Amino acid sequence: MKKVLIAEDESAIREIIAITLKRAGYEVTEACDGQQALMLYNEKEGDFDVVLLDIMMPNVDGLEVCKRLRAVSGTVGIIMLTAKTQEMDKVSGLLMGADDYITKPFSPSELMARVDSVYRRVAMNTQQSRPQEKSDKIVLEPFELNLRNRALFKNGAPIELTQVEFQIIEFFFSNPGKALSRTDILKKVWGESYFGDEKVVDVNIRRLRMKIEDEPSIPKHLVTVWGMGYKWC
Repeated sequence: MKKVLIAEDESAIREIIAITLKRAGYEVTEACDGQQALMLYNEKEGDFDVVLLDIMMPNVDGLEVCKRLRAVSGTVGIIMLTAKTQEMDKVSGLLMGADDYITKPFSPSELMARVDSVYRRVAMNTQQSRPQEKSDKIVLEPFELNLRNRALFKNGAPIELTQVEFQIIEFFFSNPGKALSRTDILKKVWGESYFGDEKVVDVNIRRLRMKIEDEPSIPKHLVTVWGMGYKWC
């Protein structure tokens, strides 16, 4: 069963989300605030595929919940629920490790497209993380990408990546030296039916640079191709 945790303090919105997801075959657990969401996540020992977090919640807000969840799991899918006026919070959520965000108000079809997209990445990550007899690797010094174990190393030291970050790095490693547009990255990582804008790509690139570059403000590996997108050097 596909399992989702919803943390939303507005009961009417939470109910609509829950009904939509249940109709699509998801098992839904509901939390009325961030504190309850963390409690439920811990009680079920993180047995969720996707977590939907409203940013503005009492007790513990969605950004803090996202930060805490990402600290204990690099694989759970996290989607932020935001208002149109929360532009900086959207960026903050992505930088803290969220996979995507949905701006209120949203349609059931948009909700399902986003949740399904994140769930597919989680499922793929789980499947490819199973033991294999042979490890496939891509080596671009000083980095080594292990495709079977879904792990990145720099000079032999592991770099913690979320599922989205791994897919982005895998795309670049499979196309070294090639300029990849934001649209290319969106289609590859978020899927052909992605509803959102290209900003999600830029924020994830920024987050990746903070992890892999010696000087993130002067990147040497994940560089910008002005007017086009990015490439791996």
